[in-house]
Amino acid sequence: MNKLLTMASVAIAAMAIYSCDEDTAAIGQSLTNETDKLSLTSANYEVSTRTIVADSVYTLSNTCYFGCVEDPETGTEVKSEFTSQIHIDEEMYIFPDAQILSRYNDGPAADSCDLVIYVQSPFSVKDSLTAIKMCVSELSTPMEAGQRYYSNYNPLKRGMVREDGIRKEKMFTYGNLTDSDSLRATTGYFHNIRIPLNDYYIDKDGVIYNNYGTYVLQQYFQHPEYFQNSYAFSHHVCPGFFFQIIDGLGFHTKVYGIGLRAYYTVLTDESKVTWTVLPLAGTKEVMQTTLVINDDETIQMLAEETTHTYIKSPAGLFTEVTLPVDQIKQGHENDSLLASKINFQRLNNMSSDNRALSIPSTILMIPKDSLYTFFEKNMVPDLKLSYYATYSSSSNTYTFSNISNLITALWKTKKQATASNANWTNEHPNWNKVVLIPISYTSNSSSGEMTSVEHQMGLTSTRLVGGPDNTNDPIKINVVYGKFKD
Repeated sequence: MNKLLTMASVAIAAMAIYSCDEDTAAIGQSLTNETDKLSLTSANYEVSTRTIVADSVYTLSNTCYFGCVEDPETGTEVKSEFTSQIHIDEEMYIFPDAQILSRYNDGPAADSCDLVIYVQSPFSVKDSLTAIKMCVSELSTPMEAGQRYYSNYNPLKRGMVREDGIRKEKMFTYGNLTDSDSLRATTGYFHNIRIPLNDYYIDKDGVIYNNYGTYVLQQYFQHPEYFQNSYAFSHHVCPGFFFQIIDGLGFHTKVYGIGLRAYYTVLTDESKVTWTVLPLAGTKEVMQTTLVINDDETIQMLAEETTHTYIKSPAGLFTEVTLPVDQIKQGHENDSLLASKINFQRLNNMSSDNRALSIPSTILMIPKDSLYTFFEKNMVPDLKLSYYATYSSSSNTYTFSNISNLITALWKTKKQATASNANWTNEHPNWNKVVLIPISYTSNSSSGEMTSVEHQMGLTSTRLVGGPDNTNDPIKINVVYGKFKD
């Protein structure tokens, strides 16, 4: 049997058998013949962990979050606000100027205009009628493609909000009682927050319009080139909007989408008077980012707790893991590392508050030095240097079943680097450190393969066994070595 093929087969079997904590002594005999038997050994090594502050995370993503809640774990507020541009669809259609009946200053006019935010759910169903006050502001300059936007991006502080532009305050509830009971009961109803933009609007050149929709329509007929794509639209017509929470507590939601709608009246070719709409949207095709506001002092205090570690989002806390790479390879430099399994045990919540943040469903393990570039480059776990694990409610753990490729890669990097630079490990203190990060992801509907990974920006939190002063059983990495007998 080909030795490489044998080694690969044994690696798969070792993973399967070792995951069940069974004896590995006979694996080689069960899979190979007398001429190419493997010698297998196993060992356990302790792993150290600590909590680190996430500070800010890359948030240029397909999904925004909005709201402000009190974290029952800390008693402090967590706030999410967002910025979004508006997308121009290639199939967008506006009736010819001559057919638009509504007029303003000798040009086509909108009868009304609004912004609509489509939201998923409140933080708690008990808060569906909690009154929240928001403010939407018009940007003066758009977010630019090619720039990196993190969860501390605040267009107001950066002077990117137009001082004399749109600034609309709105009281709302998730239950949205402004919509009729019959409408909210219909299949396919999306909970939404509607912000009317029907006041007089003055553009950056000082031209006055009776509402924002009229401004958009007249820009279209005066400058159709501004509507060729989203880039032109954001740079010449609408740079985007910043959505803030300015009062209220108890609402936090994923934002499914944003709609900018201009309603106008036309005379159709059939000589019928019809009320129609120009729908524009904020979608994944344009730039969107979430601003996260945590209590920095409280986050730092949690990070300094030493009898456990935290994973907390949005943009809160990660768990740093120091892998015992040198110990694992010492005396086994020429052996193949077939399996390396590690479990992270979750500690149950100390509070019974029914508003407790949810448990992160999926966590990512990546080298600490890749903490930013992994997301900036839109990477996905490759099972070589990056891995993911899902939470198991039955065992209350996150399990990484085999990170042997990562261990081997870290060891080889160190070996090669120190051969020419004896001080390399001091210059690269994170060489054997990885970070556990809460994530959300999308996957291929047919294959199930991950297609994109983002930082989890929803409300999640959990404590893990570990920390510098761990009071529970130590975290261990279980490894299986393989070596062909001479």
